[in-house]
Amino acid sequence: MARTPSYPRTGRLRAAAATSCAALVLAGCSFGEPEPDPAGQPPNLPTPSASADPGGGETQVVATVLAKGLRVPWAIAFLPDGGALVTERDSGRILQVGPESGPEGLTVSVVQTVADVAPGGEGGLHGIAVSPDYQRDRTIFVYYTTERDNRIARMELGGRPAPILTGIPKANVHNGGGLGFGPDGHLYASTGDAGDRALSQDRDSLGGKILRITRDGKPAPGNPRADSPVWSLGHRNVQGFGWDAGKRMFAVEFGQNTWDEINQITRNGNYGWPAVEGRSDDDRYADPIVQWPTGEASCSGLAVTEQLLATACLRGERVWLVETTEAGTVLGQPREVLTGRYGRLRAAVAAPDGSIWVSTSNHDGRGEPAPEDDRILRLVLADGGAGRS
Repeated sequence: MARTPSYPRTGRLRAAAATSCAALVLAGCSFGEPEPDPAGQPPNLPTPSASADPGGGETQVVATVLAKGLRVPWAIAFLPDGGALVTERDSGRILQVGPESGPEGLTVSVVQTVADVAPGGEGGLHGIAVSPDYQRDRTIFVYYTTERDNRIARMELGGRPAPILTGIPKANVHNGGGLGFGPDGHLYASTGDAGDRALSQDRDSLGGKILRITRDGKPAPGNPRADSPVWSLGHRNVQGFGWDAGKRMFAVEFGQNTWDEINQITRNGNYGWPAVEGRSDDDRYADPIVQWPTGEASCSGLAVTEQLLATACLRGERVWLVETTEAGTVLGQPREVLTGRYGRLRAAVAAPDGSIWVSTSNHDGRGEPAPEDDRILRLVLADGGAGRS
């Protein structure tokens, strides 16, 4: 995110820093208590607190601290055993969180440090994706900043990264960094404009785009141009994205001064930056499905379940929940949870057990770290309903 916040940090409920969990109330949006992980029984987590339902029919959102003492956890990807790999932006470390647990939460261990990472500003070790065939090939993919560029590499844990796509523009800001496999089996990556607005509309540049590549880093079959990895363009800085049950892709977009967005991403879609921020009357550009003022959002991660989008916000210090219909349109009004309770929030990902994991980002130079920061949180919306994960 390019902005340095100048807003007063009032209303912070940081008393929660000393407790492992908190319960919040949300009306009309819910997904039920998750089923056991198909890879095994749920880990022995700290018991979350739960407040009484004051609204009669309203739904509780319970947040449990799974891990603490991290430094700028940027992305989370799950392994087949239910454990998670977590990247730290500035240290260049890959951590494994769980599936083992103890009295304080899930165990955290350092798997390795990616040697070529050159952190600086918003650059560093960003996205991580686990191969859909991990049990056979033991392969993961990482997105990171070097001295020369942003790049994507393939590796086995403990091994040296093998770059598969290089030359993604880098800068002190707007490095993108999202990484994930789509329902089609191809690898998607989100890039930023690296502070150069013109790159977003330049189809020959990798900046300000969502890319779609094979596991070897080549343009995936069916891309708008057979010789290009570009899937969509006109992005300022996308970090989080995911797919719903209907295989629709959604991505969260950092605006500049006015609007932050969630967009439905389509093949060859143009999302307007730098000509457009938020909705417009220009038919050349796709409108967001949701937009918020930047002070309430500036969101990074996006967890997508069957019919629920959950985006974790940095400047806004909250999680926005957006329910969607089976057709992918927005149902009702977005609802905010965790507002001001844990500070800046970055990663958001749907876990195998149906919960949502969120990371804090209070050590990124723009936050006010609490003693336990940075943390990994587990969110559960109780009582079932249309938004069930």
